[in-house]
Amino acid sequence: MAKYNLTEKKQKTPLYRSLLKLETVDEVYQKIMAKFIVEKKYRDCNYSAKKMAEELNTNVRYISAIINMRYQDNYSQMVNEFRIKEAMYMLKDRRYLNMNIEDIALAVGFQNRQCFYVAFYKRVGITPREYRITNIEMLQEKLESKKKRRTASKKNQDK
Repeated sequence: MAKYNLTEKKQKTPLYRSLLKLETVDEVYQKIMAKFIVEKKYRDCNYSAKKMAEELNTNVRYISAIINMRYQDNYSQMVNEFRIKEAMYMLKDRRYLNMNIEDIALAVGFQNRQCFYVAFYKRVGITPREYRITNIEMLQEKLESKKKRRTASKKNQDK
């Protein structure tokens, strides 16, 4: 007897999605992206789909449906994606070396270090600490090779 139920789930398209007008979907999606890209609302750990819906004069279900249609994820996964991308940038940028990982997690909108570590590991496959160490080592190697090239080119110019 089979131990697991391995039948595939049938993909169902909710009825309300068929009622959405594509022009309106595109328009609202652009507004959603503006909230995240321009205003960086994902940094606010208290910013919810409900608050976004209120700001865009629509409802949460509509926001959720549009994000699912255009981004193929739910609201919280999309928010975490933006947060992790910014955290990845900060973890490998020399300007943020003085910030510890918990400070970076809070800066990008996670409520605590544990949530950040779980989301980061799920997305990237390594911990934020491992990511930082790997990228800092690569950055140092690049800087050292640039120094060597400058020194070599100065020696060639002096000859």
